[in-house]
Amino acid sequence: MTPLSVVMERLREKGYGRELIINKEGAYFEGQSTIYQPSSLTIVKVYRFEGESDPADMSVIYAIHADDGQVGYLLNAYGTYSDRDHPFYEDFIRNVQVDEQTDL
Repeated sequence: MTPLSVVMERLREKGYGRELIINKEGAYFEGQSTIYQPSSLTIVKVYRFEGESDPADMSVIYAIHADDGQVGYLLNAYGTYSDRDHPFYEDFIRNVQVDEQTDL
């Protein structure tokens, strides 16, 4: 299994180095002011990581493309440590379309 750090570096090299931050108004890529709604974003790749010895190591990275050409990633734990209890996260991410690409 490829380590999370390697995938993060590959994404950064391909221009997906900015994190998507979800809040009450929508989501934005770090360092940007544009607020996106789920309908403006597409998940183009999903990477899941499972901790071999520690369930706390379970995480997921979504490579995300915005309809205006901006790209980035969303990193989250899953299982016990996920952001699913974050008041806006689950509703937001469930409404982002998925169109996985093989070139990432």
